Amino acid sequence: MDTILAGLRAAAEPTRLRLLALLARGELTVSEMTHILGQSQPRVSRHLKLMGDAGLLDRFPEGAWAFFRLAAGGRGADLARAVLALLPADDPRLAEDRQRLAAVRAERTARADSYFRDNAANWDDIRSLNVDEAEVERALSAAVLADHPRLLVDMGTGTGRILELLGPHVERAIGVDRSREMLAVARANLERGGRHNINLDHCMVRQGDMTQLPLAAGEADAVTIHQVLHYADDPAAAVAEAARILRPGGMLAVVDFAPHQLESLRDQHAHRRLGFADSEVTDWFAAAGLVAGEIRHLTGKPLTVVLWCARKPADETPSIPSLSPTRQGAPA
Repeated sequence: MDTILAGLRAAAEPTRLRLLALLARGELTVSEMTHILGQSQPRVSRHLKLMGDAGLLDRFPEGAWAFFRLAAGGRGADLARAVLALLPADDPRLAEDRQRLAAVRAERTARADSYFRDNAANWDDIRSLNVDEAEVERALSAAVLADHPRLLVDMGTGTGRILELLGPHVERAIGVDRSREMLAVARANLERGGRHNINLDHCMVRQGDMTQLPLAAGEADAVTIHQVLHYADDPAAAVAEAARILRPGGMLAVVDFAPHQLESLRDQHAHRRLGFADSEVTDWFAAAGLVAGEIRHLTGKPLTVVLWCARKPADETPSIPSLSPTRQGAPA
């Protein structure tokens, strides 16, 4: 009863109800909310703190910024959604807030598009060297979704493409990346529903390092590391961190390049490693306490993309789902 009363007191103010309605539609920074509401930053921050303390909101620091959104779970989240259900959809003040929110999102999308245009050549140049992206995505989807995971974590999420791909099939998806510029692109992509305009409100992105994820041990059902390890200073540490957040029986899927000799990728695209041998990756799995599963090679020209699967042991270790056919270069 005390929890419910605290939540009701925290929400029982016009500005706080407006903030709840906004944050139910996605995550926002304090500066974005002050712009939408036309109120001072100290006042908005005070409202957010009261609601956060009551469990109605989640707060996610990102460098000098912090993003807020409606709480994802707990009694506070249930109470917030019950209160929001009582708000009239045709309230003129809420409608005006929604219009301003749309303008903020449009500006965010424009900034993300500009950044992506400036850097898209990096991705396009690399994609032209390997197997068709759709083939890789089919293989990854088949491996991960066979387990019907509830919570998916994508390490080094970049533009959020894996969240777009797998997000519609899970209850929650979290992408983590160190780059604020990339996270801005990912947020914009998720807000507009990805390539197929699908509701992805249950997907979110967070700033963090691959070796220190902002997630609890055993929290994730599935983890993906897609075309990221070749940038990592310590790929083994990233695999170990993925193992830490996996629940017993959870699955890790790693996608990266097989060994190659394209030194230009070091100079032009900041690759630290020129691909990985199967034995190297499976050794990392073993060192992290994971059981290696099937390996699929998808041959391109000249780069070959590899999908490595592993699982965290449980009392009765499930088998890694079959990805047959598994011969080298077989289509997914």
